[in-house]
Amino acid sequence: GSLSINGVQIESLRDKQLSDFRNRQIGFVFQFHHLLPEFTALENIMMPALIARRNPKQVEREAAELLKMMNLSERTTHKPSALSGGEQQRLTIARALLNNPRLILADEPTGNLDPVTAEGIMEIFHNIAKSGCAVVMSTHNISLIEQFPSRTILFAKGQISEVDVNTVIGA
Repeated sequence: GSLSINGVQIESLRDKQLSDFRNRQIGFVFQFHHLLPEFTALENIMMPALIARRNPKQVEREAAELLKMMNLSERTTHKPSALSGGEQQRLTIARALLNNPRLILADEPTGNLDPVTAEGIMEIFHNIAKSGCAVVMSTHNISLIEQFPSRTILFAKGQISEVDVNTVIGA
């Protein structure tokens, strides 16, 4: 088979091209944050854009805006070990957004967050999706998908099915 993302045939890319494509076109939000312990919150967000060789001053401004959007402005100089699990998760989400990807892959993006913060993150994902970026999210929290704007695919008991969110929530 073949896989095309944003008009690019993925299987035709060489390793370096594939790495560059992933860095610029796909934002990853891992369940276990994968933050770099020796860098500050701001530096962790900036890393994908710096790897993409974007202008460092512009990248720093954008990263600071993302910290603000995630309510982490006061944590700019903190290293991951000084952040709570929820703060680390929000930092991971900000990092995934920095390069304005066309696709976000999120594994339990709200798993370490309190309900109010989780709802705010879902609103951010909703706005990202409305802007034309595809968001693929896995979650065990069925109530969160009620707010999500598009298709819901349910993986349960070895079966895959597209479902009406209201049916799942009411179940």
